[in-house]
Amino acid sequence: MRFLTVLLVLALPLPAGAQSLLEVYRDARTYDAQYAAARYALQAGIEKLPQGRALILPTLNLSANTLGSRFDANSHNEAIIPNFKRDFTQTGLTLTFTQPVYRPQNWLQYEQGELQVRQAEAVFGQAAQDLILRVAQAYFDVLAAQDTLALVRAQKAAISEQLAQAKRNFEVGTATITDTHEAQARYDLTTALEIQAQNEVDTKIRALQQLTGREYSSLKPLRPDVKLSPPNPNNMQNWVDIAERASYPVQAQEAGTRIADLEAKRNRAAHLPTVDLVASQFLQTQTGSVAAQVGSDLNQSTISLQLAVPLYAGGALTSREREAAANYEKSRQDLENARRSSALSTRTFFLLVANGIAAVAALEQALVSSQSALDSNKLGYEVGVRINIDVLNAQQQLFSTRRDLAVARYNTITNHLRLKSASGSLSESDLEEVNRALAP
Repeated sequence: MRFLTVLLVLALPLPAGAQSLLEVYRDARTYDAQYAAARYALQAGIEKLPQGRALILPTLNLSANTLGSRFDANSHNEAIIPNFKRDFTQTGLTLTFTQPVYRPQNWLQYEQGELQVRQAEAVFGQAAQDLILRVAQAYFDVLAAQDTLALVRAQKAAISEQLAQAKRNFEVGTATITDTHEAQARYDLTTALEIQAQNEVDTKIRALQQLTGREYSSLKPLRPDVKLSPPNPNNMQNWVDIAERASYPVQAQEAGTRIADLEAKRNRAAHLPTVDLVASQFLQTQTGSVAAQVGSDLNQSTISLQLAVPLYAGGALTSREREAAANYEKSRQDLENARRSSALSTRTFFLLVANGIAAVAALEQALVSSQSALDSNKLGYEVGVRINIDVLNAQQQLFSTRRDLAVARYNTITNHLRLKSASGSLSESDLEEVNRALAP
């Protein structure tokens, strides 16, 4: 047992520069392209509010024009009308102020802008949670792959010792060549497993590097004495109730449903008249005209109320109204589906956490039993009541149990994070709590 422990320690060195889960997450938050895209999508979504507000605020437009004319008249009877030529220019400037007075469609679209901002915030909140989950999964995938590699190497060393012992026993005549062949076959198989485990480590490291843009010399492992706590509250229905109300997919879909409802109302309002207050100031300067040889200045001010009544648009307004009503009903069903999906995910992860804690406890006990079985088989082999294959199988069982225990711990931790994400409560503080469970 002491020999195996030393091998594991040597296989997993922990340099002073080992990175923690929280440090890796902060690297990913500044590098990950998917999270950056979600952040810019949020910035774009926020702009829906000022765009909607602009529809109910006044507009001010300035237009200008200049016109150059040349008039050349050739008379058929110069005694009555002489020939003449005139060149003149005309310059105009118009300032127009428009204030919507009654446009129900614009007010409804303004309300939609507020909801679109809320929807964008919910989508970004889910993206932030997804980043935490992706970093935690990638981090523990690396640890699991490194654990597997270390255990395979430790198993290979133990089998090597068993192979050497079998050869010595065969040479002195206390064992058959079968023991040597069995140990050699198991050693060769473990060598192949070591190559696979090394490849898995390299693959997982590259996956983590894709999130953070960095390659870490080592990562802090879990403390060997870490105790996994059950969900708080330890009641599935409480988590489900929270998820159906507060999960980010549900929040985003609730906003989408209200937007669809307002869209249906907006299309119904397209049949209503609109009233605008319009004021304009027109300035014109001209050097002459066809009828006058002298220039003039014109200054004209107007103010009016403009009424527009939609009478018939080829059936397009009614068609869009039906379309918006159907989209609203679809959105309602999408909301119900989002709530059901959140409830299902919450129940699934709650059970995975509860069962994972139980599995870890069982594997911890199985590890003790596997170690005892290995010790007994070694002693039995020495006294001749066990054969070499029994020792090899006991070693295999011990290392498999160690690997399964490590994986069960990692999976339980990540499933706990997924449970909080399903309820919309996952945050960086939860990652800090997991970070405290790492080796110092």
